Amino acid sequence: MAARQLASHPAHLLLTGVLTCLGACTQQQGSDMLEQFRNGKPDELFQTSVDRMATLAMRDNLQSLYLLMNKLYLRNPSQWQRSGYLDATTAARQIRIAIEQRQSLPQLGDRRDLAALSYALDPEFKGDRVGAFIYAIGSMLVTAHGGRAEFYMTDTLDPLFINNAARNIEKATWMLSQRQDANGVLLLFSNEISEQGSNLSFAVEFGKIVARLDLLAQMLDERYRRIGLNYAQSLLLMNFLPVQ
Repeated sequence: MAARQLASHPAHLLLTGVLTCLGACTQQQGSDMLEQFRNGKPDELFQTSVDRMATLAMRDNLQSLYLLMNKLYLRNPSQWQRSGYLDATTAARQIRIAIEQRQSLPQLGDRRDLAALSYALDPEFKGDRVGAFIYAIGSMLVTAHGGRAEFYMTDTLDPLFINNAARNIEKATWMLSQRQDANGVLLLFSNEISEQGSNLSFAVEFGKIVARLDLLAQMLDERYRRIGLNYAQSLLLMNFLPVQ
């Protein structure tokens, strides 16, 4: 009789419900974690959260860059014809390969990074300006990230270089919209503001790249700052540092 009363007591019913819910939630979380582990790559085990974020940001930044390249080829069809390839698709593919495999671009000689960017925006440059411009920014991004596109625990990323890359892209975007040849014609057509309408998609996509770089730089700076603060606190409190 007492057992039946206890079982029907509101507090007991509430406790039973909470425990049941917790059990179900734990099972669901475990199932979700297992599913995420199955969908992940084995090398993700060797990445910190910041390493993973840097890898995803680099992937997205390169995709934004390739999108911009295709849009620039559409607005400037004469450029891919100077590349020596059969069509814009082939030209774009070769630029991607050169960026990701850190190869040189024949029309730029041995120029990469900032040297390639300055040359691509020079009115005297006669080659495929779209390909040269995108290659220059892509190679600069890879260089700023220590020459890598994927990052692991053993890699070191300098937030200063990543911040500098963001500032360089801002400058290059402005130069792209302003630089003209001897006849006063823009070197490359990108953003457009006219009576017929506005097309600011180039500025928007470049802005996404800059925002990702700035966020990563802040994350890295905070991580390194916390490492320094933790060490200072250990000295202040005379604590030994953990070894495992």
